[in-house]
Amino acid sequence: MTEEFKKQIEMQARQAVTELLAEAKLKKGDVFVVGCSSSEIVGGHIGKDSSLEAAQAVYAGIAPVLAENGIWLAAQCCEHLNRAIIIEREAAEKYGWEEVCVVPRPHAGGSWATTCWKKFREPVAVEEIRAHAGIDIGGTLIGMHLKRVAVPVRLSLSKIGVANILCARTRPKLIGGERAKYTEED
Repeated sequence: MTEEFKKQIEMQARQAVTELLAEAKLKKGDVFVVGCSSSEIVGGHIGKDSSLEAAQAVYAGIAPVLAENGIWLAAQCCEHLNRAIIIEREAAEKYGWEEVCVVPRPHAGGSWATTCWKKFREPVAVEEIRAHAGIDIGGTLIGMHLKRVAVPVRLSLSKIGVANILCARTRPKLIGGERAKYTEED
């Protein structure tokens, strides 16, 4: 992988997370899930062409932006680890998510989860979370780790590297039927 392509991936990842944060209006302490197929980013087939370099470039673009905003990064593993989540222990404890015992590797968990495991201060694996927003890079199916009402968000870019991206924010459920009001101003 060329240095130019790594820089492109990093810049696209930074742009995507910055745009999504602006749209999602997350608060300090919220959780942002990222599913990332490094294989798809480099033009391969998901699960077949894992690239630590691509995953590291995505991390370099996303992690600093989330850290500056006090948002927890949650890294989704691949299906070989049942799409478990790698997250900082402090966040898992804050939200009451139960730790499970596994350490991701490039071909069992994926290069993205492996990169996050190595970069986090005190990483743990958990089976499931309910994130406030997220980015799916390359068709990794992050929906199972979002809060119940996910709202698609379209960004100004549609790819990171060669991989398609899909983004979502979440909102509280609207309940109460036709007589309900949803804001104080109604």
